[in-house]
Amino acid sequence: MQYSLSHHKLKLILAAQGLKTGDAGGIDQLFGGKDGYYWYGTVRDMCPEGKTLAWENQYAMVAAIQAHENATAEEDEMKPQVPSAANIAALSKLLGDPI
Repeated sequence: MQYSLSHHKLKLILAAQGLKTGDAGGIDQLFGGKDGYYWYGTVRDMCPEGKTLAWENQYAMVAAIQAHENATAEEDEMKPQVPSAANIAALSKLLGDPI
């Protein structure tokens, strides 16, 4: 399965659930529970406005998200976070592209 990410897609995902960008609790649940809002923000920040990122498989998508997290954490001189299995499952479900 292929996966893609854009600001437009994220807006559609939230709108389909009746969520707004500031609804931290709802976004937490949508993106895998604990730290879901954090990972939503991470993928939103990693994608340039007006562009679409795409990956051939789940592993490439997760690796790109983690690489972005690692780089951002290094810039901020903090330890990078790692998405939980629930976060990865939610991201995969939400960012997967139907055939």
